[in-house]
Amino acid sequence: MRPSRLPSVAAVVALAMVPVAALAQDGQRAFRIGDGAFSLEAPAGWTRVQPKSTIVETEFAIPSEGDAPAGRMTVMGAGGSVQANVDRWYGQFTQPDGSATKDKAVTKTVKIAQCTVTMVDVAGTYKDAPAGPFAGGKAVDRAGYRMLAAIVETPAAGSYFLKFYGPAATVSKHADGFRAMVEGLVPAAR
Repeated sequence: MRPSRLPSVAAVVALAMVPVAALAQDGQRAFRIGDGAFSLEAPAGWTRVQPKSTIVETEFAIPSEGDAPAGRMTVMGAGGSVQANVDRWYGQFTQPDGSATKDKAVTKTVKIAQCTVTMVDVAGTYKDAPAGPFAGGKAVDRAGYRMLAAIVETPAAGSYFLKFYGPAATVSKHADGFRAMVEGLVPAAR
């Protein structure tokens, strides 16, 4: 009798128990938002990782520039008005000269793949909440940080936030990749 080429039941059960995010860490850059209706692809070199917070749906680590910490890009669905969320992001930064962050930030709104997309570029001292923005905990001030973010308003599945932040040199090095990823938003094949 020849040995079966089919995997054992134990192998199938073991594979089924591996978290989907762990399977995706091997370089998978494509991800979906809007209940699967839209697809994006992270830039080459970004590594998909297990989200640090349960409210984050997808997360990537971005290679650092020099000896700075790695950048972080999170993706999550969320509520609230676009302006309230943009204002919250401004509130996560302070300026060394004491000026208002919103006066130094760059914000623009574009249409991509039937979605309204609000893009934000802001820099300064970032109030990092390692446990997540709604977890309570103590924030850590990180001088010289920058954030590129996009709020994607989908036609039927609400808003999705893509937030890329880290040391300014790291974010600057990968800024074009982030923008290309957002501008590459397409309806997903079903």
